[in-house]
Amino acid sequence: MEMTPPIAIILLNNSGRATADALLEIYPEALIHGLGNRVDNPDLTFQQTATHLQELYKSGTPILGICAAAILVRCLAPALNDKLVEPPVLAISDTGSMVVPLLGGHHGANDMARHIATALKGQPAITTASDVHYNIALDNPPEDLALANPEDMKLFVGKLLGGETIKQVGEHSWLSGSDLPFSETGKLSITVTTSPIQGDEQALVYHPKTMSLGVGCERHADADELIGLIKTTLSENDISPLSIASVSSIDLKSDERAVHSAANYFGMAPKFFGAVQLEDETPRLKTPSNIVFAEVGCHGVSEGAALAAAGSDANLIVPKVKSKRTTVAIAESPTAINIRAVGKIQGKLSVIGIGPGQDAWRTPEASHLISEATDLVAYGLYIDLLGKTAHGKIRHDFGLGEEEKRVRFALDLAAEGKNVALISSGDIGIYAMATLVFELIKREERGEWDRLDIQVTPGISALQAAAARAGAPLGHDFCTISLSDLLTPWDAIERRLKAAAMGDFVVAFYNPVSLKRRTQLHAAKAILLEHRPDTTPVIVARNLGREDESVQIMPLADLDPEKVDMLTLVMVGSSDSQITTTNSGLKNWAYTPRGYAGKMAPVAKEINS
Repeated sequence: MEMTPPIAIILLNNSGRATADALLEIYPEALIHGLGNRVDNPDLTFQQTATHLQELYKSGTPILGICAAAILVRCLAPALNDKLVEPPVLAISDTGSMVVPLLGGHHGANDMARHIATALKGQPAITTASDVHYNIALDNPPEDLALANPEDMKLFVGKLLGGETIKQVGEHSWLSGSDLPFSETGKLSITVTTSPIQGDEQALVYHPKTMSLGVGCERHADADELIGLIKTTLSENDISPLSIASVSSIDLKSDERAVHSAANYFGMAPKFFGAVQLEDETPRLKTPSNIVFAEVGCHGVSEGAALAAAGSDANLIVPKVKSKRTTVAIAESPTAINIRAVGKIQGKLSVIGIGPGQDAWRTPEASHLISEATDLVAYGLYIDLLGKTAHGKIRHDFGLGEEEKRVRFALDLAAEGKNVALISSGDIGIYAMATLVFELIKREERGEWDRLDIQVTPGISALQAAAARAGAPLGHDFCTISLSDLLTPWDAIERRLKAAAMGDFVVAFYNPVSLKRRTQLHAAKAILLEHRPDTTPVIVARNLGREDESVQIMPLADLDPEKVDMLTLVMVGSSDSQITTTNSGLKNWAYTPRGYAGKMAPVAKEINS
């Protein structure tokens, strides 16, 4: 399942900075979001308060606003539509003396308010009726209970506050630890059961998470077939879907769409076990199979997975049930199943380009994938560029020149069931790690790598950043050429240089020089001068997007390769590229026309005539 985004501490001015810093002590993974130029050194900057808050809310981000409650209410009002899925939103005074949960009270906000108030020696303003009167939030049960009829909660609580008592059917420590008025003759009822019974405005029904589904399937089985078998099996055995704590299988099925779809049907991610772990369950199986053992190394997949997930005290209450291409079994634990403690998820490898490193130039998708990751793998500088975004993650730093070692480590780590982010600056698919990921997967044909969930997300490349800073030099056809001959022979690079020069492409040079490699840019300059004017614009862009960024525009004849270093991208215009100057700061801009002037000339002539 997706992880909750990092908490957003909203700061509209520096007067609440001390409180914001105190909140960071409580929630180290949180990020300070500061308004425009009014907040010093925030982790993220925003300009439009209402728009930014609504985007955070819609993404499920918990919000701690160090501001007046009215500001949060006014800004978020257009985004409010579903009380059942709202993230926590709290208003906190500048001094931290008052903490008010505004939204998501029973989705964590009330608990956060109490926790924050205790830490800051402030006062929580809890107004939810059931919390105040009965020391329990009936619509916010613990993780091991699921409320079957939340739509009846409002009327139920109304009757409760009106003086009615409650008859309890079934047991749970959450209920027994409350101040609810239980009575054998109560007109209201609260039932704890695994059966799919109906509730109403006088009867709340909670389902304990004590059931484990084990599933198996043939390769590429239809997801609807497996889900249909599960639904039929639950119905025939009088089991509520809300009592399912886990869906699990053998790790050889970790990439099967049917297994993932079945788990998603229950709102969870599937868990997987190795064949050795499932074989340990053989004495408890009802239908062990030598055929299954010969194929996958254990005597039962669905029964074994159900029992392994439910624990050593569990009973197999529904032995293996089969459809044409899928199987299902159900185990029941005497206590709530802690699914976090068993099995592993399908490993995920996110291959991420973070752009030049600054937050504003990092895509939302990249930031989201990094926030979900448990482990970060990269050249150490790239992780440093993430700043607080890397907090709470396990770092795996590698040096320059360790590219294959780095990628292999990331693949192996993901194969252990981790959520791994392999990170590069710029775009990871341009002269970077993405291609090596797929090269290794194809070359080595390792099953555990083939079963990974892999996602590649782009970043702003040095090519794009340099072009944007300089104007619009990529307005017409262009190409990129790496001048590094570490992996590509110089004669191949030279052929490409001559072809680009003859084709009159705008050319962006990656890896133009290194400490030991100083001649290639000189050669590239000489080749280009054979095919385009001395006055052709050249952009020399260094440390793009960082504090010491510099961007120079000069004629090709004036390009001095000896003044270029490893942190520089060099872009040479085509014979059509030009330079213009704007009055604001007398700034020079490079651009490459695409031919609009010629296209519009006949139109202008017709208008003028």
